[in-house]
Amino acid sequence: MLTLLLPHPVALIKTGKTKTMVIADPHLGWEIALRDKGICVPSQTPKLLQKLTPLLSKHKPDTLLILGDVKYTVIAIKPGEWHDIPDFFTQLKNYVSNIVIMRGNHDANLEHLLPEKIKLLPASGTIVGDVGLFHGHKWPSPTLLKSKTLIMAHLHPVVVFRDPAGFKITRQVWVKAKCNTTQLSKTLLQKQRIKIEGTPEETVKKHYNFKPRTVQFFIMPSFNEFLGGRPINETAPRKEGQISTMIGPVLRSEAVDLNNSEIYLLDGTFLGTLNQFRRL
Repeated sequence: MLTLLLPHPVALIKTGKTKTMVIADPHLGWEIALRDKGICVPSQTPKLLQKLTPLLSKHKPDTLLILGDVKYTVIAIKPGEWHDIPDFFTQLKNYVSNIVIMRGNHDANLEHLLPEKIKLLPASGTIVGDVGLFHGHKWPSPTLLKSKTLIMAHLHPVVVFRDPAGFKITRQVWVKAKCNTTQLSKTLLQKQRIKIEGTPEETVKKHYNFKPRTVQFFIMPSFNEFLGGRPINETAPRKEGQISTMIGPVLRSEAVDLNNSEIYLLDGTFLGTLNQFRRL
C-alpha cells in the first residue's frame, strides 16, 4: 500500500509487515556551489536531518529508500561533501537500520562518501511491493512494468503563482498521472532492443514472464525545500510531433498523460489538472 505522508515530500510503502520510507533529491552540499560564487550560506544538512528524523521515529520504517541525487555536485566531490554526507548517513543509521540509495545523475563517485552497509542501486529502478521506483534521468528497466504504480524523482516539480503586480510564489507539488501501459511497454522494450512480437504486452510476457500492469505514475517533489524546481505549469502543452519540454526520457515519451495529470500541494490541496493550471 502506498501512502503519501502529507504535508511532507515523503512516501511510505507498506508490504505485509514491512515498511519502506521514500524520499528524493536531497542534494546535500548545494550550499557549497553558492560559496564558490561568494554567497555564504551555512550547511543546511542539519536542517534536513531535523526534518527527516522525526518522521523516521514516528513511522519506524524497516528501510529508507532515497531516489537519487544524494549529493549536489554531479561528478566531482567538494570538500564540504566529505563531511556532510558521511555525517548525514551516520546520523540516520541511529533511526533506520537499512538505507538504500538509487543512483541519480548527481551521484557519480557517491560510494566514496557512504558509511558501510548502505546499498547503492542502479538508476534502472527497483520494485517495492506493488510500486516501481526510479530516479528518472535514465530509462527504467521493463521489469518495473510488473508494478501498478511508478514513482519518479529528478524533476523537482513546482508550480508558480503570479499576481497582476508580477509577484511570484513557488510551491512544491506532487504530480499524479495516468500511464498508457501499452505505449510504455512498447517504449521500454524498444530501448532494450527487444523485437516486439504480437502486442507489447505479449512481448513483455514472453521475455519477462509477467503481464505489464502499470497504469499510474507519480512525480515526487524534492526532499530539499531550499532547492528550486521545474515550474510545470509554465511548460507548454505537448502537441503531436513535438518534443516535450519536461526533463527525463519517460516524460518525453507518449506513455504518461502529463497534460491531464493531477497537481497536489504538499498539504494535499488539489489544484486541478496541469492543463487547467497552465491557463491561470
